Amino acid sequence: MELEKAERRHELTTQDYAELAAFRRALREFLQFSENAAAEVGLTSRHYQAMLVVRACPEGQCVTINDLAQQLLIKHNSAVGLVDRLAQEKLIAREPSTDDRRKVELHLTNRGRLVLSKLAASHRAQLHRIGPGLKRFFGELSRKELHGGRQPARR
Repeated sequence: MELEKAERRHELTTQDYAELAAFRRALREFLQFSENAAAEVGLTSRHYQAMLVVRACPEGQCVTINDLAQQLLIKHNSAVGLVDRLAQEKLIAREPSTDDRRKVELHLTNRGRLVLSKLAASHRAQLHRIGPGLKRFFGELSRKELHGGRQPARR
């Protein structure tokens, strides 16, 4: 009885649970794809994520180790270890900051850009494959939000 009240209070249907489960599965499948793609080039998915953060930085700006830690939701010392490994593999270079000598700026090396471009292209292709399902999920979620959490009437 208590369980049914909670589900009614939150307006959750079996279909809602099925959609959430399908969405979680799609996320897990994408993350598994990402881990496998990174492993094929000798990296972890965290290394790939770090390289993405560095490459995504707008021209004229830079990423510091602290920025990287914040973006990846990891501790500073973990980011240092991550950068150490990427620098050892000659994928990232550290350069002293011109603004603050205590800071180090991170840049992808030419090799890093090459590796990242291949990984990013395969990730983009995978997103194109799974995109229609995600688009349907978010479209349905948006329609439900517009109707106060209820399924809109079909025409």
